[in-house]
Amino acid sequence: MVNETAPGSIKILVIDDSNTIRRSAEMYLRQAGFDVILAEDGFDALAKISDHQPRVIFVDIMMPRLDGYQTCALIKKNAKFRATPVVMLSSKDGLFDRARGRIVGSEHYLTKPFTKDELLGAIRGHASR
Repeated sequence: MVNETAPGSIKILVIDDSNTIRRSAEMYLRQAGFDVILAEDGFDALAKISDHQPRVIFVDIMMPRLDGYQTCALIKKNAKFRATPVVMLSSKDGLFDRARGRIVGSEHYLTKPFTKDELLGAIRGHASR
């Protein structure tokens, strides 16, 4: 459990074009008491970020239209959300993908499929800031 971050007050945004991944993340996060916002792609997410102001954002790298790298870069260019932690999600575990994520401003990288503990650990490491 993520007691030190008072889950009920923390909004988490999950951006992934896979319904399965979105629903898995939503289930894990809601069970832990977080408020979860879901987005199917980067464009959908950009609209929801302003409305919901999430504390942590999970974004899939491989998405149609606007990929995770582009989405992360756009989030980080906005002064209001520059400090919001972005965690990249990918089925790839390559050094290049991790480095590219860092370049666009992501703070963390999770390989899919992720576990509940990995998801909550990423929040624990960033939400309390």
